[in-house]
This record gives sequence, structure tokens and C-alpha cells, in this order.
Amino acid sequence: MTRPISIQQLESYLWGAATFLRGTIDAGDYKQFIFPLLFYKRLCDVYDEETELALRESDGDAEFSAFRENHRFQIPDEAHWQNVRQVTKDVGHALQSGMRSIENANPDKLFGIFGDAQWTNKDRLPDSMLRDLVEHFSSLELTLINLPRTNWVTAMNI
Repeated sequence: MTRPISIQQLESYLWGAATFLRGTIDAGDYKQFIFPLLFYKRLCDVYDEETELALRESDGDAEFSAFRENHRFQIPDEAHWQNVRQVTKDVGHALQSGMRSIENANPDKLFGIFGDAQWTNKDRLPDSMLRDLVEHFSSLELTLINLPRTNWVTAMNI
């Protein structure tokens, strides 16, 4: 059985993300980059979790598992975290495109949620740094079972 991610683990995870940005981004701007990535990863992990649940409930019916009704939010295939994770060149563009695709697929709930950080500024965010940051965020599964709302809300101070 999976154990929920503790608040201390989540704080360490966020601190680890901040260390990738140190020296290239002002500390006061970390949240413009870290929170959108965290939320992006969370949306995709929850989407995958909901897909697995729908597959179990339907005896493996992939068509059923893709129904909109089985998901809180829609994640277009090309925008899924795992697809963006495979990108090695123009990583900032892939992240920005993925975020915008998710916003556009969920206009009533998520439009503009990812903000306007300059993901494509390679002087500040080279591909190598963004790949490392994406891999860092990939180290934990931010599913509902692993990261209950109480942990999420407490760690974000909301």
C-alpha cells in the first residue's frame, strides 16, 4: 500500500526544486516557476490515477476510462507530463505549450492558472536546467492517495 507523502517530504521536494533555479532566477520569482510545475504534475498524476480507477471499474475498458466524466480535468495527450518529460530540446516551449493546452481544454476551471512565466527564455532557463527540474518533479507521484488535500493545502499555506 502506498503511504501518503508527508508535509516534510513535500517541503523538501519544493525546496529541491528551488535549488535548480538558484542563481538564474530571483528567489522572489521561484513561485512563478515552481507552483505551475507542481500543479501541472499534480493534474497529470491525478488524471492517471482516475484513468486507472476507471479501468478497474470497467474491467479494462480503455474507451470508458477516457470519458470526460471519469476525470476532474482534461489532459490532452500531447500535453501530458510524461510526453513533455520526453522532450530534450526546447523544453520551455514544450512546458508552456502543455500548460496552455491544459488551460484550453478546461477553460471554465483552469484558464490562466499557470501564469505567464517566461519558460522559453533559454538564457535564464536552459534546456538542461528545465530537464533536471522536470525530472525532479517526476520523482514523486502527486496522486490523491499519495498527497491528500490536507497535506497539499498545508504545505502551500492555503
